[in-house]
Amino acid sequence: MDQWLRQRVQAPTAADTSVEGIRAHLRAGNELALGRLTDPPVAAAERDVVLETAGGHLPARVVEPATRLTDATIVFFHGGGWVAGDEHTHIQYSRRLAVETGSTVVAVGYRRAPEHPFPAAFDDCLAATLHVAGTTPGRTAVAGDSAGGQLAASVALACRDEGVPLAAQLLISPVTDVTGAYADPAVNARYPSREDRADGYGLTLAAMRWYAGHYVPSGDGEDWRVSPLRAPDLTGVAPAAVHTAGFDPLRDEGNAYATALQAAGVPVIHREWPTLNHSYFGLGGISPTAEQAAQQAASDLRTLLTTGRPPTPTPEAGRVGL
Repeated sequence: MDQWLRQRVQAPTAADTSVEGIRAHLRAGNELALGRLTDPPVAAAERDVVLETAGGHLPARVVEPATRLTDATIVFFHGGGWVAGDEHTHIQYSRRLAVETGSTVVAVGYRRAPEHPFPAAFDDCLAATLHVAGTTPGRTAVAGDSAGGQLAASVALACRDEGVPLAAQLLISPVTDVTGAYADPAVNARYPSREDRADGYGLTLAAMRWYAGHYVPSGDGEDWRVSPLRAPDLTGVAPAAVHTAGFDPLRDEGNAYATALQAAGVPVIHREWPTLNHSYFGLGGISPTAEQAAQQAASDLRTLLTTGRPPTPTPEAGRVGL
């Protein structure tokens, strides 16, 4: 059996392993996926730095493109359920965004649960973004996948409130509603994918309960800093590219957030990839469609950074479109 497939098939369930086991599994899986890329993006330079933010010192990985196409710096927040991952585990994401948007990327190593529950990750990500916005020339954007997508969305809301304009936000398979910590049947019923895609496609609903239980141990999650879909007002937030996957329990809450942003008058590029599952952004070496989706996500972010608005919709866009 292919080594990557074996690693995925033998994946430990969140309920049956330790926090360190989940962290080790995510790191190993991402390293295997990176090794499968036949033509990986190559950055001009990379370096580890420490961001001296108002909230404390945060580790980060800075990735520079060989060809600069924008004046922006993209602050990237990794996925991993607020529990796993760091500024290095998702390096292929950072490199792709840097190379394909022509922008500097700063991947942030925020504090993780359960050692540091909500709102620690949000506080760190906001502090990092404000630091970058205040110390680097040009504009600032945010991006993230899964839990990192949630952090990017919530940080974008906070920056609006702080009077710090962001150029764009890229949300890849984002968490957007943690109300009930994925254990409340009434909340889950609002998002059919939580049941239709609860098991068998990589990320499971049970895993989301486990992750949310560590980050939001109160089980509530209505605060917009962890559930951006619960924000009372979305107007004036940064233009967004929201990408979701058809075989993902998070699909419908991501789609709902894109719809809510559009209703609030926010410029939005929204694409659902019907045949992909969660974490597809890092699987370009595994699936041609995942590679297409990852390239498109970077392209959409570049579009927002260069024009500030979505492109004109095309009739053939369909579900994978605007």
